[in-house]
Amino acid sequence: MFERGIEIKTSAQIASMREAGLVVGRTLELLRSTAAAGMTTAELDAIAHKHIRSLGATSNFLGYHGVTGVICTAVNDEVVHGSPGPRVLQDGDIISIDCGAIVDGWHGDAAITVAIGEVPDEVTELLRVTEESMWRGIAAARLGGRVSDISHAIETTIEAAGDYGIAEGYTGHGIGSAMHQPPNVYNYGRPRRGPKLVRGLALAVEPMVTLGTAQTRTLADDWTVVTTDGSWSAHFEHTFTLTDTGAWVLTALDGGQARLAELGVPFGG
Repeated sequence: MFERGIEIKTSAQIASMREAGLVVGRTLELLRSTAAAGMTTAELDAIAHKHIRSLGATSNFLGYHGVTGVICTAVNDEVVHGSPGPRVLQDGDIISIDCGAIVDGWHGDAAITVAIGEVPDEVTELLRVTEESMWRGIAAARLGGRVSDISHAIETTIEAAGDYGIAEGYTGHGIGSAMHQPPNVYNYGRPRRGPKLVRGLALAVEPMVTLGTAQTRTLADDWTVVTTDGSWSAHFEHTFTLTDTGAWVLTALDGGQARLAELGVPFGG
């Protein structure tokens, strides 16, 4: 541990987090290729549950603060925390899928947003901008830098792309022996603030971006978060760490190597 209870991992512990991250990454890729019109979100959850077990991992979502599935599913104007159930996916929907896993007591956490069939160009662009902002945030991280360097890169990427909302009150987070740990990783803010980025710190970076308002509300289930104006929302997330040689994205199947190379950032895996 170091400042404010932030957990610093050994190389061996990071290696276990990489194993958990690969389970999450492989599960999300399976769901990306499987999700289709006519499926229910509960069916996607069942596929994820079976796959996580088949890889020798356990879910860190199931039962967490009342979560009923191994994934959270957020459709269209739902931002985060939607519960899998009888909702049937329709052609033209988008669905955000958040997934986590535990291997040897260490956690991985990531999310994707998937278009079901054909969607309008502005929705396709929303997904692109949200994912790009996540990668730009990771690319801004350097040993000796500060957590808000990530936040600032996310915000400036989104603002430069157009008139989008950044969902208020929801952040990325530290991760390790628990799924949610200090520090919070905001999706906006000035650079060079917050805890120092050091070797052994692992963070989940997760922008949530809307086509309209930044304001949200929670539905009567006390869990599902939606936009107040009904605008659609996208969510992307990766868990990453910094090594002496660069960034290592623990939930990306290639460790983030290809995307980081495109951004001119050294790979740390």
